[in-house]
Amino acid sequence: MLAKLVGISTDTLRLYERKGLLRSPMRTDNGYRCYSPDCVVRLRLIRAALSIGFTLDELAKILKIRDAGGAPCHKVRDLAISKLAGLEQHIRQLALLRDQLRNLLKSWDRLLKETPQPQRAGLLEMLAAAPAKPRILPAHLYAVVTRETRR
Repeated sequence: MLAKLVGISTDTLRLYERKGLLRSPMRTDNGYRCYSPDCVVRLRLIRAALSIGFTLDELAKILKIRDAGGAPCHKVRDLAISKLAGLEQHIRQLALLRDQLRNLLKSWDRLLKETPQPQRAGLLEMLAAAPAKPRILPAHLYAVVTRETRR
């Protein structure tokens, strides 16, 4: 019921419990979990923090301090600054990749105009023959970019 209320799966709810983000609830006689009303607020806080890039492990540390009566506000802000810096770096890398892809498409367009039909222009072979360039993006971002361009 709680999972559905906040829009997550029960597996996710159990994961949050295992990671220490959510206290283990009391159990009824038949073994059902019985969550307190403040769990909804806590779960919304967790989901909001995850949405801006915090990891479960980072949140677990922060919430542990908070639950012990501490004030991890400066730590939260420092982590957010780090997230922003990482995001800005990814944006720069994506812009470089975009520019490289635009230039590649321009050269391919020229090659396609010069190649009579139905002859192959060798676009992929051109890529393979090009000197190896260091990847602009980390591998996990290439997967995201290629997945997005397939749509």
